[in-house]
Amino acid sequence: MSIETRDSERLQVRLLNALPHAALLVDEQFQILEANNAAEVFFRTSLAIMRREGLKHFVPFGSPVFTTIDQVAADNAPLTAYGVDLSSPRQPDDMLVDVYAVPIVEASADEGQGGPVSAIALTLHPQARTRKLDRQLTSQSSARSVSGLAAMLAHEIKNPLSGIRGAAQLLEGSVEDEDRALTQLITDEADRIVKLVDRMEVFSDERPVERGPVNIHTVLEHVKRLAENGFGSHIHFVERYDPSLPAVFANRDQMVQVFLNLVKNACEAIGSASDGEIVLSTGFKPGIRLSVPGSAKRLTLPLEFSIHDNGGGIPHDLVPNLFDPFVTTKSNGSGLGLALVAKIIRDHGGVVECENHERGATFKVMMPIYRPAENTPNLSV
Repeated sequence: MSIETRDSERLQVRLLNALPHAALLVDEQFQILEANNAAEVFFRTSLAIMRREGLKHFVPFGSPVFTTIDQVAADNAPLTAYGVDLSSPRQPDDMLVDVYAVPIVEASADEGQGGPVSAIALTLHPQARTRKLDRQLTSQSSARSVSGLAAMLAHEIKNPLSGIRGAAQLLEGSVEDEDRALTQLITDEADRIVKLVDRMEVFSDERPVERGPVNIHTVLEHVKRLAENGFGSHIHFVERYDPSLPAVFANRDQMVQVFLNLVKNACEAIGSASDGEIVLSTGFKPGIRLSVPGSAKRLTLPLEFSIHDNGGGIPHDLVPNLFDPFVTTKSNGSGLGLALVAKIIRDHGGVVECENHERGATFKVMMPIYRPAENTPNLSV
């Protein structure tokens, strides 16, 4: 090998390692031929192991990454796949990426033109967390926008329903027995609508939340006991708590409501499966900072609380709007539970988001620390 060739290869390696994002060279059999330093950091392993194990070891089964590689090889043309989730039990962290795939073509000495595809170059661009937070803030804004609708419904619907229900009760005493079931039906349906409106009225409550230091572990333990003695009695609960976690600046009763809702949803996602498992975890994740509209301050959300289940997951088309009112996967659901969760967390100056996995889903709640000397601002949009 000539000195020029060695120098050229060293320069190529230096250029590859200078890239800020994970870059890999793979063949059509999904074997990893080369990778830069960023790829080793991204997959938390060495190039030698990546070469030995191949791409299928690090990317979830059925991932769009494989179909993207196949299509690039077949068409001999670049292709991009957006919003690909590479999270898996082996890589549990947030790994939502955009995948850019480019064919590497062998040069044809005879014709001076490109020959067949010899490899595919992949670059993995992690989607900015701010993009997901932005989507979550939009969902929270949607939850808040339903406040006016709730107040209107309370006035315009509950009053007429009261008259309808009273009229049905008066008719019940003067109709034949076979018609009495119809008056009871009117009464029951009126009561059902009133209950739905009552749930929506929560969104119109914009009073300041009374908050103080709350040990989130006592909240999660309370929720776990409620679940184990009721709707989640068949579920195995796993606790992964950070014992050094500081107190959260919150309202305890509302935190119980939030996590009870999330745990109940997780139990319903698991269903009657015999291997159902829910993992409750807490951790300190510095670096999550948000700008507060109308203020020069930046809000820090270092406390992260997660509810992970191994159920059937959430349909991908619902994930972007999951926290909007009336969005639900349940045939008999109202779609207000997660919207209420978003409102409560927003009122606490926090953020809640959802992540789909190869099996199951994870809901993450990010909250501010309790600081006695400061009045933590609410996050409003």
